[in-house]
Amino acid sequence: QVRLVESGGGLVQPGGSLRLACAVTGRNLGMNAMGWFRQAPGKEREKVAVIRWSGLVTYYEDSVKGRFTISSDADKYMVYLQMSSLTPEDTAIYYCATGPTTRGPFDYWGQGTQVTVSS
Repeated sequence: QVRLVESGGGLVQPGGSLRLACAVTGRNLGMNAMGWFRQAPGKEREKVAVIRWSGLVTYYEDSVKGRFTISSDADKYMVYLQMSSLTPEDTAIYYCATGPTTRGPFDYWGQGTQVTVSS
């Protein structure tokens, strides 16, 4: 049973930084891709960043390019999202997910971690 647990969310002021972490247990070797997604109140879930376990980054959402960095540690089964220059528009629940390919679908999801950017 694949299980994903996110951590690192919280309240941060505009311009600040946060690092999200996703721990993967029971990893299925067929799950080659990891992604970070987010869902803001009243909005649909959107894909933020995608990476292969090899470390190859395949996607960043346009609004986070240059501000967010996704990384993976295959030995520790961890995936990270370093977020900087945060704005109130980044406020959302952030989810990590895993799937067979970077194109999706993503089959397993974590429970999410809240990120709130506010002064």
